[in-house]
Amino acid sequence: MLLLEVISGERLAKPERGKMRVHKISNVNKALDFIASKGVKLVSIGAEEIVDGNVKMTLGMIWTIILRFAIQDISVEETSAKEGLLLWCQRKTAPYKNVNIQNFHISWKDGLGFCALIHRHRPELIDYGKLRKDDPLTNLNTAFDVAEKYLDIPKMLDAEDIVGTARPDEKAIMTYVSSFYHAFSGAQKAETAANRICKVLAVNQENEQLMEDYEKLASDLLEWIRRTIPWLENRVPENTMQAMQQKLEDFRDYRRLHKPPKVQEKCQLEINFNTLQTKLRLSNRPAFMPSEGRMVSDINNAWGCLEQVEKGYEEWLLNEIRRLERLDHLAEKFRQKASIHEAWTDGKEAMLRQKDYETATLSEIKALLKKHEAFESDLAAHQDRVEQIAAIAQELNELDYYDSPNVNARCQKICDQWDNLGALTQKRREALERTEKLLETIDQLYLEYAKRAAPFNNWMEGAMEDLQDTFIVHTIEEIQGLTTAHEQFKATLPDADKERLAILGIHNEVSKIVQTYHVNMAGTNPYTTITPQEINGKWDHVRQLVPRRDQALTEEHARQQHNERLRKQFGAQANVIGPWIQTKMEEIGRISIEMHGTLEDQLSHLRQYEKSIVNYKPKIDQLEGDHQLIQEALIFDNKHTNYTMEHIRVGWEQLLTTIARTINEVENQILTRDAKGISQEQMNEFRASFNHFDRDHSGTLGPEEFKACLISLGYDIGNDPQKKTGMMDTDDFRACLISMGYNMGEAEFARIMSIVDPNRLGVVTFQAFIDFMSRETADTDTADQVMASFKILAGDKNYITVDELRRELPPDQAEYCIARMAPYTGPDAVPGALDYMSFSTALYGESDL
Repeated sequence: MLLLEVISGERLAKPERGKMRVHKISNVNKALDFIASKGVKLVSIGAEEIVDGNVKMTLGMIWTIILRFAIQDISVEETSAKEGLLLWCQRKTAPYKNVNIQNFHISWKDGLGFCALIHRHRPELIDYGKLRKDDPLTNLNTAFDVAEKYLDIPKMLDAEDIVGTARPDEKAIMTYVSSFYHAFSGAQKAETAANRICKVLAVNQENEQLMEDYEKLASDLLEWIRRTIPWLENRVPENTMQAMQQKLEDFRDYRRLHKPPKVQEKCQLEINFNTLQTKLRLSNRPAFMPSEGRMVSDINNAWGCLEQVEKGYEEWLLNEIRRLERLDHLAEKFRQKASIHEAWTDGKEAMLRQKDYETATLSEIKALLKKHEAFESDLAAHQDRVEQIAAIAQELNELDYYDSPNVNARCQKICDQWDNLGALTQKRREALERTEKLLETIDQLYLEYAKRAAPFNNWMEGAMEDLQDTFIVHTIEEIQGLTTAHEQFKATLPDADKERLAILGIHNEVSKIVQTYHVNMAGTNPYTTITPQEINGKWDHVRQLVPRRDQALTEEHARQQHNERLRKQFGAQANVIGPWIQTKMEEIGRISIEMHGTLEDQLSHLRQYEKSIVNYKPKIDQLEGDHQLIQEALIFDNKHTNYTMEHIRVGWEQLLTTIARTINEVENQILTRDAKGISQEQMNEFRASFNHFDRDHSGTLGPEEFKACLISLGYDIGNDPQKKTGMMDTDDFRACLISMGYNMGEAEFARIMSIVDPNRLGVVTFQAFIDFMSRETADTDTADQVMASFKILAGDKNYITVDELRRELPPDQAEYCIARMAPYTGPDAVPGALDYMSFSTALYGESDL
């Protein structure tokens, strides 16, 4: 009767003598009615059996009551009460050696299970390290005594009965263990709260590490750009072709070896930034704002400046090489012409200063006069060469030739000498003319010889100069032009040979006259120093130079043919690689907007594409090698292709960057889908709607396209910015469109656009679109939830202590909180109290940590 009063909570009537059984049955029925009102089903148990002392029925009823009020409410991870209690025991005793809880009978015989439960929650009550598995009585009595004394758990079991029984009573063990569960339920609640806080703190720590990694990578990349740009801006020219070609080789190493890793770092930086922002959105954190000067846009701007300077540097290098090539050619031409002229002028001043006419005979005087006339003719013929030398020197000055001072000095010396020769020539003529009256006769044959020999000699010297002249060409057409001119020159040789024979005939006629008339000519022609032997010698030299010129032109023609083959070889490869890169770019664009399989399928497809692209790299390297051969051959244009190596490099870098960004976008979509619980079908529906309105296949939607896309998904937003109904059926959707006049409320739509387009670029990306769709419907952890968890750990206080944090949280996360929590200043503050409320708010960006 006492048990029934306890269960029902009512005072039962005390039966009188003679009416004892009736009253007992009435009291028991009241208790049974109360038990039934609490949802406990008592099958085949009546008041009469209990009043009559049916032990089996009474014990069954008592177990049912225990199961309902002590055990049934226990649930761990939505399991049944018994399974939940067993799972709780297994988790709590898992760290302890010699404890293996598999049931509620023999697993508890050695007493270590009970001791482990107590030690796990109250380690100061039991020295677990001193317990032995082979002493079950001591273990059980220790656990029962400590539980009764310190945990207010009645001593329901007897240690000797448990040890002496092969299989202890399962219901008794289960009932006793449930008392431990209820005694420690407060600790379980604190553990749950601690787990939630650890999860939130882990997210913040991971995000902070990602932010630090981004800042470091951005700083390193900007520092590299800062160091590289001055090197590319250095336009101090070198004096020699070899030095400039070394600069070009250094630049090629930079483009092939040094810049490509930085391109990958820049791409990886953007991927890390996008991944970080996605994780922050998914964890309900504010967007990451890099420190000043380290935004992605800052890096892109610096990169753009680098590429602009890089382009100008390569153009400058090639122009300088062309300039030095031209300068070397002009300098060699200057030296040849100057040497020829200096050789011609050697001894001329001394000859003009002679006063041999003063003691000469009349015939000798006339001869001297004619000779002087021939010299003047020769002098006039050399006027063009002097002007050419001066013109070349002027051009070298204008092109900033490094050895211009020596060139100018030599040119000035030639000009000064030329002016002096002119003055001396005029002075000698005047002297000869004064004695002209003394001259009566002169041998016209000598004169004719001299007049014809001088221009012929000059022609031969010019021919020898032309045949030895260096040339520079860049195309087959140019060398063919030189070859044609050379052939035309060779066609004039027969006529020149006739002139040579005619001149030699004059000299022979003079010899006949001298022999016939015994003229005393002292064996020389008084009108010229050009002898037949000299004419024949120069003629032989001209004939020898002709085949040498033939060979030089033939070798240059072969070199130009080789260059043409290089052009065709490069053009053939470039005309394949360029379209291939463009095709791959278009295919990646199609893959990124098409829906074939799951996101994992798309990711796998893209990674296969990435692998095929990386495997194409040897063809790019081969083209780089051909391009190097072209530059080493000083080839500056190529009519066989519109693609330059720079076009291919830029296209290749864009292709690598595009595939990496596209893979990152799909990875972020998977991350968003998994974090927000979006099904593959929902993701496909989002993608289908987005693609439908992305009519220009740009991968973005304009404001009106985005609005239409939301409407197509049944996202009903009127003028109320707080109204979000989610998905609608057909009738609701039709009513929505009619009520909105196919137009959303302007204020609400402006709110949505500020979320999906925070930078006001006027476009919405697919990632921003799915972030919005998932964020509007998904549940996320909040500052209030974290605050409530801290309140549990603090024992419902408005503050928390350092000891409580270190006891309830892992060491690294406890120290993280201690370092960032502000002191608590409320009226109930104690020394060392910390403000967990402001800290929880700061975790979600609502204030500063």
